[in-house]
Amino acid sequence: MKTALVTGAAHRIGAQICHTLHKDNYHVVIHYRNSSQAAKNLANKLNSIRQNSASTLQAELSNIQEVSKLCDTIKSLNLLVNNASVFYPTPVNKLNQHDYQTIMNTNVMAPLFLSSTLSDKLAQSQGCIVNIVDIHSERPLKNHAIYNISKAAIVMTTKTLAKELAPNVRVCGVSPGSILWPKDTAEPDQTQKDKMLKKIVLKKQGSAQDIADTVLFLAKSTYITGQIINVDGGRTLNQ
Repeated sequence: MKTALVTGAAHRIGAQICHTLHKDNYHVVIHYRNSSQAAKNLANKLNSIRQNSASTLQAELSNIQEVSKLCDTIKSLNLLVNNASVFYPTPVNKLNQHDYQTIMNTNVMAPLFLSSTLSDKLAQSQGCIVNIVDIHSERPLKNHAIYNISKAAIVMTTKTLAKELAPNVRVCGVSPGSILWPKDTAEPDQTQKDKMLKKIVLKKQGSAQDIADTVLFLAKSTYITGQIINVDGGRTLNQ
C-alpha cells in the first residue's frame, strides 16, 4: 500500500485530499495541529472502509523541533502533500514579528524542511511532493501581505526542490482559487464574495474535490515536475 502524509488534514481541503487518496488505495497519515477529534473521526471513518489504512499525527509545524519529530515517525512514504497553512489579515501598517514568524514558519519553513527531511524516503519509492499554493502567490490579496509573500515563497520552493530532488522525487504545486471561504475573522462579507465570484470565468466557486483530484493527478503523472497548476475556474484570466 502506498503511503501519503497530508498536513493540515483534519478539515476542509486537507480532509478531502485524504478521502481521495484513500479511495486510490493510499494509507493516509492525517496530520493535525489542534483538531484532534476531527482527525481521529476522519481516521476512524477511513479505517472502517479499509482496516489499518489511516493514522493520525499531531505536530505544531511552526516549531522546527516538532517538524523533525514528525519526520522521525514516518517509516516509508510515496507522497507528501504540504497543505497546512495559516491565513489571516496582516495589513502593512500593522505588521509585527509574531505574525511574520507564525505565517512564514507554517507556510514556508515547514514544507521546506518536511520535504528535505523526508526526501530520502520519497526517493526510495520514486515519490512525489505536492505543495498547496494559492493564486495570490501571483497577484496579492489586499491586507494579507505576509500570507501573499509566504505563498510566493512556496512557488519558488516548489521549483527549487523540483531541481534539487530530481530525478528520484518529483515536486509540483496546486494553486487554488475560490474554493472554500475562509473562516472566522478572515471570512469576507457577502459584498466581497460577490465581487470575487464575478471575476471567475466559469461563474462558480470550486470545491475541495477539485483540489483533491488535481493532487491525485499530479501524484500519478510521472513525467511532470516543477509545475504549478491553477485550479481557479479561470479567475486569473480576469486579474
